[in-house]
Amino acid sequence: MAAGAILEIRGLAKRFRARAPGAESPWIIRDLSFSVREGELLTIVGPSGAGKTTLLNMIAQTDTASGGEVRFRAQVAPLGDAKALRPGLSRQIGYITQDDNLLPWRTCLGNVLFPLEVQGRLDGQTRARAQSLVEAVGLAGFENHYPHELSGGMRKRTSLIRTLVYDPPVILMDEPFGAVDAQTRALLQADLLRLWGEGRKTIVFVTHDIAEAIALGDRTLVLSRAPASVKSEHLISIPRPRDIGGILTRPEFVTLYQAIRAEVA
Repeated sequence: MAAGAILEIRGLAKRFRARAPGAESPWIIRDLSFSVREGELLTIVGPSGAGKTTLLNMIAQTDTASGGEVRFRAQVAPLGDAKALRPGLSRQIGYITQDDNLLPWRTCLGNVLFPLEVQGRLDGQTRARAQSLVEAVGLAGFENHYPHELSGGMRKRTSLIRTLVYDPPVILMDEPFGAVDAQTRALLQADLLRLWGEGRKTIVFVTHDIAEAIALGDRTLVLSRAPASVKSEHLISIPRPRDIGGILTRPEFVTLYQAIRAEVA
């Protein structure tokens, strides 16, 4: 493992089945390698169709790989056989997808408590933590509302703290704020930075929004077009805590934005 890394991707590859008899199986990812330090917020950008979601699915153990390794704390995760996959690596990796995937028959608080119930960990202490997270993201008073009674931003907040509540060491986030308006998106970004600053979870955050990648990340990886590999890496030295609203005018931000935009083509 790289020094200080909690997660390491080595030569990861994925190809899909050929669409026609005799046709070559297309590669979506090939020879993709990077590592993630413990407590780091790593952001990943790349062209549409570069396999960003496929990459997260393989790390999360919800999809097989065609080659390479995923190492979590130096242990190699099973990747080649669908029957051997362990989604979430026994609760070590949380995954927040593009959709909130809230259970419509459970309330806001009921959704947040659901993973604790499934894991048999729901007690007074974990319930209190769930309530504190509800309050931290401004959902106090909406605990007994059902998903259809919540705004899009509230549903995203519920999805976020539903993963945080069971405390996985690594959290994968696949464009989690992409389906909300700009104002709500900025509020959700600020919520994420505040919660991350309190717990310093290791986060791998995929986005198509370069500004979001810079505003949130310690480091940004740019993926090439398919078959995807790491095209470049950018350290983000903008001091924390960061003002989501004011960061866009900083000279460092403008320089980074222009450099990354030139590479995402």
